[in-house]
Amino acid sequence: MLATRRRSSPAPTAHRTARSAAAVALGLSTAAGGVLATAPAASAHDRLVSTDPAADAVLAQAPEQVVLTMSAAPVGLGTQVQVTGPTGVVSTGEARVVDETVTQALAAERPAGTYEVQWRVTSSDGHPISGTFSFTAEAAVAAPAATTAPTADVVTSSPASDPATAETSPTPDGDADPIAGAAGDDAGQDGGVGTGVVAAVVAAVVAVLAGVGVIAARRRRRG
Repeated sequence: MLATRRRSSPAPTAHRTARSAAAVALGLSTAAGGVLATAPAASAHDRLVSTDPAADAVLAQAPEQVVLTMSAAPVGLGTQVQVTGPTGVVSTGEARVVDETVTQALAAERPAGTYEVQWRVTSSDGHPISGTFSFTAEAAVAAPAATTAPTADVVTSSPASDPATAETSPTPDGDADPIAGAAGDDAGQDGGVGTGVVAAVVAAVVAVLAGVGVIAARRRRRG
């Protein structure tokens, strides 16, 4: 009997060891669960908060641009937005990132129908995220008509009124201007007539004086 009791004495010790191991295992699992529970929150990426137009929206006409609003300001590098309409791609230019918004311009001509938006954004932590949504336009938007700038009227002077190109009628060689010639002839005639009259008057005066002198000399001789 004594021998039997000595062999059964180790049983309580084994039981205590088993309970200790279970407690340790429970503590480790609880700690691991806590780590796993907090890990997603620490590594969460940015997310899409809203879009304009909204997903599955039905609009009268397609807008001029599509705007995505993120939960945090994304990184501009690697951000892309492509909008495809009934006739093909209608997005134009590069997406513009301002704070938490990403704006993508659309073409001037936007037909009626369903539009699909495919977007890819680089989160603030550097991790890329992407997604798609669509909206519908009931009426088309036509491209504005091209306008041509008015051309200024060019006024050209006629050859007759252009002093640089006006031609003067040539004067025949050897012929003087008729008007000038006539004036010269008159002046010559007047000059000739005046000189002859003066000479005649002087000759008459001289003759008279000579006659008076002769008469005076004869009277002196007689006296």
